Amino acid sequence: MAVSFKRTVIVGLGLIGGSLAAAFKRKGVLEHITGVDSEFVIRKAIKKKLITRGFEKHDLQKAVKDADLIILATPINQILNCLTLLPQLVKPGVLITDVGSTKTVIVKEAEIHLPANVYFLGGHPMTGSEKTGLAHSDNFLFENAVYVLTKPSETPDDLLKKYVRIIEEIGAQVLFLTPTEHDEIAAGVSHLPQMLAVTLMNYAARMNKDNPAYLKLAAGGFRDMTRVASSPFAIWADICKTNTRNIELALQQLVIELSANKDLLSNNRQLKTLFETAAQNRLSIPSDSRGFLRPHFDISIVIEDKPGMIASIATILADEKINIKDIEILKIREGDAGTMRLAFETAKDREAALLLLAQSNFDVVKRM
Repeated sequence: MAVSFKRTVIVGLGLIGGSLAAAFKRKGVLEHITGVDSEFVIRKAIKKKLITRGFEKHDLQKAVKDADLIILATPINQILNCLTLLPQLVKPGVLITDVGSTKTVIVKEAEIHLPANVYFLGGHPMTGSEKTGLAHSDNFLFENAVYVLTKPSETPDDLLKKYVRIIEEIGAQVLFLTPTEHDEIAAGVSHLPQMLAVTLMNYAARMNKDNPAYLKLAAGGFRDMTRVASSPFAIWADICKTNTRNIELALQQLVIELSANKDLLSNNRQLKTLFETAAQNRLSIPSDSRGFLRPHFDISIVIEDKPGMIASIATILADEKINIKDIEILKIREGDAGTMRLAFETAKDREAALLLLAQSNFDVVKRM
């Protein structure tokens, strides 16, 4: 692919910013990438050959003065601060975008501060990790991930298309939403689950003070449901501050539904309907943990808890040129067998994988 933007600046080389730099470098879609971060992080990024050069945050003007593309990959409050500073520092025609987890506040701030000849494109890659920082950057982080873009009408189509091309080149799938749509949906499917995970974890810990058996039994499903409770508060502080109303509404609705569910506990018929409806509705969710736009074709496979099992499965499939699009550990207990989900791009690949793994004596079934 031809280079789309000659001079790119990524402000913030943490997990997302560092992974973007790594993915762009791997695909060769950007000619020069400049990083803005602390001196320590800049040195690490240059050593890993993720960036061509770097500047510390107090040298932002030097970093961005000739940029054609600026990606703000910092926490939300720092993105907002950058949007107040950049109008005096950048050249006309530059495209500025961000990776913030909320969009309405950021897009409004851009509309207020950026002049007519400086263009903005709100962005949010729906991927990540509980781990943070450049050390955990991954040049495949965006493979098959949904990348939400919110396009203000003033952004020229040619700039929009150029950015979409490089995002798709690194494996992401672009989804256009309005800022309002994004924040309402994110509150329901991302921010509400975070609040639930925190609440569940603290509830169990509080009960554990009276009976230590609580946390001893909190494995399996409980561990899966509360995994995101370990996410850094520094990230969630900004999200809660900039999407407060939508999160409040989601919590209010959940309280109503939980109260209604409590009343169903003594009505077996209605409780059965509640469970069956949830199970049926869950089938409508794309079968992956990264928000695939296209449906994928899944299998479940029972694996022993011992070194090399996942590698063995991957080798069997790789030898027959079958590509795994996504992988997820569903259940595992130390020293026992567990269940793993594999996703494939086509039904043909899934059928071939089922046959190969069954022939290798794995316990494998098709997931619907």
